[in-house]
Amino acid sequence: MTQDAVVIVPGIMGSELRDTATGDVLWGLSGAGWLLRAWTRRDGLADLRLTDDELAGKTGRVTATQLLRHGTWTPYLRGQEPYTDLVDTVLEHVADPAAILPFPYDWRLPVATNGKLLAERARSHLTAWREHPAHRAALAHRADERPARLVFIAHSMGGLVTRSALDGTHSDDLAADTRTVVTLGTPFHGSVKATVILNSGRGAPVPLPHAKLRALCATMPGLHDLLPLYRCLRDADDVRRLSPGDITALGGHPDLARDSLAFHESQRHVRLPDHRTVVGARQPTWQSLSLTGGQVTPYGAGPRPNSDGTLIRDAAGRVRHFATHGDGTVYRDAAALAGHVSTVPVQHGDLARADSALDAVADILLEDLPLGIPLGEPGCGLDVPDLAEAGVPWQVTAEHVDSLQGLTCTLTDTATGTERPVRLGMRDGRPTAEVTAATPGLYRVELHTYDRYTVSQLVLVGEPGVAVEEADG
Repeated sequence: MTQDAVVIVPGIMGSELRDTATGDVLWGLSGAGWLLRAWTRRDGLADLRLTDDELAGKTGRVTATQLLRHGTWTPYLRGQEPYTDLVDTVLEHVADPAAILPFPYDWRLPVATNGKLLAERARSHLTAWREHPAHRAALAHRADERPARLVFIAHSMGGLVTRSALDGTHSDDLAADTRTVVTLGTPFHGSVKATVILNSGRGAPVPLPHAKLRALCATMPGLHDLLPLYRCLRDADDVRRLSPGDITALGGHPDLARDSLAFHESQRHVRLPDHRTVVGARQPTWQSLSLTGGQVTPYGAGPRPNSDGTLIRDAAGRVRHFATHGDGTVYRDAAALAGHVSTVPVQHGDLARADSALDAVADILLEDLPLGIPLGEPGCGLDVPDLAEAGVPWQVTAEHVDSLQGLTCTLTDTATGTERPVRLGMRDGRPTAEVTAATPGLYRVELHTYDRYTVSQLVLVGEPGVAVEEADG
């Protein structure tokens, strides 16, 4: 048991949002029916679009009320599991439920805006917890009887929000009162997937849900804060960083691009206290891109640096590209900063639910053995579509395994809990299955490996011809 105060910070799309005036839920309702209506009707999610007032900094129209309690789905970002398992894990290791502060936030807004709010809430939470009777009782069982400090546990974008809260501009001593920061798949160096979202539908038809996401994100500061900061743009025989002009050309907002790059530059000096990073691994993940005529082509391999910072090249001087993989959204090196790093073979949306990640969180809370980069990476990768049609077959593929030995697969309807086995066979040297879901819904695909690791991903299955309706963006 720890006497510390714990703050749980979710990722993008990980907080329930409501209309402040009416109380209507704008994001976060349960059920595949709501998800299908939200993403396949042209007016679905329209209230999430930022208004001119919100872009000017006049917020308050939308309120973040709680952490996500139901599995959900977003094009490209795919399925995201709720935060209930993470909260339950923390509850098992704190002195009292009052020690926990869930921090929902409006993920549409700039990271800096939410960082300021987090700094204020974390300071108030620590003060209140130190005065709580359960805190005083917990100290009696500690050898050093030190007062509580803060522990931040942040998933995805939540790690960027936490770093902003601790950058010294909001509270001079908040970092000093923080014992450790645990980040789960945080894109500290950005994600190529953010460029694909902003580019979706530019020059080619795409499924309606993907076009809707682009329309929602085109003027969303929070999404611009997730754009890749590392050298990812393939340019002839070289690779360079994205410029504001590149971001504008691929579909981003020029002012938001400049603001985001300036914000990240201001964060480069920030060092997170006793930072522990849990990074997803072995999942196919976009790492680099090309930009031609305003259209993005993503690649599952990218450059690697030498120890002096120069890029590894071949004998002809061309940049070599390596498939480092990641969690399906954030490639491994983009989620790692200085400090202790632990890799787990799970998808991005499952990092706050998978047993391997939760075990790491529990160890850190209890100040157990320090985590480090493990020798080798167990488990396997999982490749599935993010969107499918009812009655139409789709493919599940296991990555980084070359036999069926010890490998099983299941498909679960998240609404009913009905689970059925999926038969795997070998195709092109990889375990593969053809899956058909008879009815629309949100389904969980799980691969179980011989080394007792499980990797899972949520897939949204829509009505035939509706969920994949083409739109011109």
